[in-house]
Amino acid sequence: MIVRPSLVRSIPFWILLAGSVAVTVTGAMIVAGTLPQMVAGLEDQTATTGQVYGGQSWIVVGAGLLTAGIVGVFAVLALAAARSFLAVSPTAPATETDVVDAEPAEDDVRIGGEPAPAEETADSSDEVVAAR
Repeated sequence: MIVRPSLVRSIPFWILLAGSVAVTVTGAMIVAGTLPQMVAGLEDQTATTGQVYGGQSWIVVGAGLLTAGIVGVFAVLALAAARSFLAVSPTAPATETDVVDAEPAEDDVRIGGEPAPAEETADSSDEVVAAR
């Protein structure tokens, strides 16, 4: 049984969240910094070709980053919502009965190397149970 950690302890989850937020903020800063400067230059009729054509390119790049970041944030939210529907099985600490010997005891092995049937080893296991 595979037990996956919760999202709070999942490093890829936090990388996706941090990366999405960083890309969103970067895109928003590019658009918010370039758009008012370009609009002001066009309204004053003092805009240069670099401001107009370069500004449009920068706004397209910023809008793309902004969109990608928002999609990433929605992906994080969808992942968190999907994970909340899956039950996390608690792990029980190992007990003596959970530990299995790698090699059978000498009296449990036949000459050919095959394990003995259960009825042949029943006497030895009854002694172990009675000793506990």
